[in-house]
Amino acid sequence: MRRLLLSACLLLPFGMQPAMAAPEITVLTSEDPILGLGRFTFQGGRTMELSVGIGSAAYHRPGDSADIVYMLSDRGPNIACSDAESFTGLPRAQICAEDRNGRIYPVPSYSPTLYGVQLLPEQGRFRVFDSIALKTRDGHPITGLTNPLRGRTEQPLDGQGRRLAYDASAIDAEGMVRLPDGSIWIGEENAPSLVHVAPDGRILRRVVPAGGTAGELSAAGYEVVEGLPAILARRQSNRGIESLAGTPDGATFYAVVQNPLANPDAAAYRAARNSRILRYDPAANRVTGEWVYQLDLPQSFRLDPSDAQNDPRISETAWLGPDRLLVLERTEKTTKLFEVRLAEATNIAGTRWDDGETRPTLEQSNDLSGRGITPVTKRLVLDTADHPQLPGKLEGIALLPDGTLMLVNDDDFGIGGERTKIILVRGLNLGL
Repeated sequence: MRRLLLSACLLLPFGMQPAMAAPEITVLTSEDPILGLGRFTFQGGRTMELSVGIGSAAYHRPGDSADIVYMLSDRGPNIACSDAESFTGLPRAQICAEDRNGRIYPVPSYSPTLYGVQLLPEQGRFRVFDSIALKTRDGHPITGLTNPLRGRTEQPLDGQGRRLAYDASAIDAEGMVRLPDGSIWIGEENAPSLVHVAPDGRILRRVVPAGGTAGELSAAGYEVVEGLPAILARRQSNRGIESLAGTPDGATFYAVVQNPLANPDAAAYRAARNSRILRYDPAANRVTGEWVYQLDLPQSFRLDPSDAQNDPRISETAWLGPDRLLVLERTEKTTKLFEVRLAEATNIAGTRWDDGETRPTLEQSNDLSGRGITPVTKRLVLDTADHPQLPGKLEGIALLPDGTLMLVNDDDFGIGGERTKIILVRGLNLGL
């Protein structure tokens, strides 16, 4: 067991200077066999020891034992062709010959899965006690491959570089809330969408952007309905809805788009700071609010500063109270946690900023002065640049009953040699 005493900013009322504290931080690891995915060798290239990455999302359901959390895996091992040579040991022109902009899936049959995890801090470890694969309505496990979205997706390739078929039922599972009845809501990156899943893993309904996405996914093995703003279909590939938070009863959800939209094009996405927070009513299947979240400048992420505005992204959200969220904004090596309040920000739902014909677009308007928009207020809670002992690529947040904050990294299924770590942060005043 590793415990580190680290300084962090306390959550104080807005307008006050943050105090400094030295919370206790515990790092948990696991050697659980269920987290092993075996070896994969690229012919003529490298051999990978793959693991199951369970850190895409985390959630503690109120009423459960304090040591029980639920975690969500990503779509399975995958490698962008732009990174192919460094991971596979093969030239991009060889392994991605069928589509140099595709994505490689060494284990294409892997099913995104919900995992039940018990925290054992006194032993310095965690254990997996349950796993529920996501399924179609007739019980067939889905995959994490890309969907058949016209002009808005990546070509999936297998470990030999051969084209795989698109999969209308597949989802890229990211954020998660588990409700008292055992069902799960998932924030999904592909479409992007919100997905309601039964306790046994069967997908009940997938809510996608209006304007034709439901038709593109008509072959899915479950119900697909439109209910999100059509403008969300302009998400940059692999930068859709990455995080989901909600009230404990599931009456209200908050979904955050990982990065600004490619609106009107990818050049706007690369330069933009304005992402979108949506408030969604599942009973009415409608968005009841939308706010602008401005990403920090990339130079401010101190462990890996850059000049690329699309390096920072939003990877997780937790509900702190009505219209109050804890938001995880990160690069590959640096993570910042912010308390975010929506009350004083401008609700742009249904306005011209959701109209695809508006010019300049929201994403072309980094300077919001004169636009009639007040973005959400952000206040820094924790910056891992102050604590380089913590792992990079933190993606999961769970709030435990005693006020402990749980963080978990996404180990990318071990393709870079990382393994899942759970971080327990005690002593932060989260204002709960």
